[in-house]
Order: sequence, then structure tokens, then C-alpha cells
Amino acid sequence: MDTENPSAPPPAQSRIPGKNHPHARPLSGVVHDNARHTENFTVIGNHLAQHPELSLLAIGLATYIQSVRQGTSVDIKTLADRFPEGPTRIAAALNELEAHGYLRRNRERTPTGRIITRTVSCNRPGHRTTPTDSANRPARRTTAAADKPPPRKKRLPAVPQPACTAPALLQTALDVLAGLRRRDPRLLLSATDAEHLAPGVAAWLERDIAPTAVRHALTENLPNEPLIRPAAFLAHRLAAQLPPLPPLRPPASPAPQPRHPFQTCDGCGLAFRAPEPGRCRGCRADPKETV
Repeated sequence: MDTENPSAPPPAQSRIPGKNHPHARPLSGVVHDNARHTENFTVIGNHLAQHPELSLLAIGLATYIQSVRQGTSVDIKTLADRFPEGPTRIAAALNELEAHGYLRRNRERTPTGRIITRTVSCNRPGHRTTPTDSANRPARRTTAAADKPPPRKKRLPAVPQPACTAPALLQTALDVLAGLRRRDPRLLLSATDAEHLAPGVAAWLERDIAPTAVRHALTENLPNEPLIRPAAFLAHRLAAQLPPLPPLRPPASPAPQPRHPFQTCDGCGLAFRAPEPGRCRGCRADPKETV
């Protein structure tokens, strides 16, 4: 009758081992409420945070030293000014870290002959990497990255083509494109991009658009964000805002006939206009007057 007979059955275990999480909320002890750090954090190994022989001050001091930037002073006086513990306790904690391999203090001679103590923090005792070894280590070459061809540059959009490709017209177009960077430094173009865009500017110029007007049309109302591909942006504007052809000019009217002076007809005495004296048209047409 002394056999235990609980009234409630034990909780059933899942057939999937992954669902039997070992870190489920315990009945007692600490419960972690963690948030994932994405900035301003330092990775500390459990071999340090849960070290069975280091004192709590040594663990905290090692954590602080591993979190500061390179070149930060971590001598006894500086640490005593930073923390409420005195120099004696801090010195003892540093000796603990040095004894367990988390700290190395090397005496070095500077080029001027001065002897200094250089402190090296080790986040994993036994692992030693010197700056010289890192600098001389050959770069790892990955086959995929080495064999992959360089990315091809995207082609620029097409631009309008002029009816006349006179060298003087194209040179004026290149001058317009070269001056755009004075309006906005983001419109700095390479020689290849300017050569691609020059025919589009020439198409504007041959439509009776002045170079200053073309420059204004290409640089007004620019977006505030950076221009990743300024040449592509200008190519789009040259094509999308191309003005229409100018109206055809009417043919020139013939020059008016000159007005001759008045002459007196030798036959009938009437006045008529002629470049020289003589007979009027009626007298020249009448056969009776012909001598």
C-alpha cells in the first residue's frame, strides 16, 4: 500500500524531439527575456562569463576590456578612475585574467628607446593571432568568385539622332554636356557617356533651341536623392522632352520689279515708263507707225 499512485498522469512527451525544448520556461530560477542586439554589442564566450575559477570582478573587467576599442588605455590607474573598485582589487583581477590566459602584458621597446607595457586582450585563451601574421596571410581565393565574369555595365537608353551630324554641331553639344557639372556636381559625365549623349543634344540644337536653353532643360527640377547613373537620367530627359520641329518658313516672295522713270513717246507724245527714251508699247505694236 506504500506504492505512489498519483492522481494526475505525467505530461505526454512529443514524438518529435525538437518540440521537447530543453530551454522551456522552468518552474524556478532565472527566466531570460532577451532581445536580439543589432548594434553596440560585444560577443563574450561562456567560458569567460561562467568561468569556474575567476572572480566576479575579473569576469566583469575582462568583459569591459573586450568591449572597448583598440588603443583604449586599460592600465590600473585608468581602470581605477573608471570603476569604484580600488587599484589593489583591480590589479588582483588583472593578475587573475593574465594567469588564465585572457590577458597578456608584454614589455616592448619603442623606436625612441622607451620601454612600454602593451596589454593584449584574448577573447579565447590559447588562440593567438599577431598583426604580422594577418598581414602576410594570403587572401583566400574562391573559385566561384574568381571564375565569375565581371558584371556587364547596363547600356544607356537611346537618345534622339540629329538629321545633320556636322562636327561643329556635335562639338557644341559636347560643350553643353561638359558644362552641366557646373550647375550640379552630380552631372559629372565620363567621355564615353558624353559621346553617347552628344547626338541627343545635337538633335535639340538643330531644332532652333539655344545651348543655354538645352542646359536649363537638362538641369532644372533635379531629384534630391543621389543620381546613381546621371548619363541614363540625361538620356531619358533628352528623349522624353524633345521639342517639336520648328514650323516651316514660307517661301521668299520674288523681288519687286524696279520702277523705271517716265519717258515721252516719240510717236504719240504720251508718257510711259521705260529705262530709255523711245516709243511706247502701243506705238511699237501699231504697224502703221512702223517706219
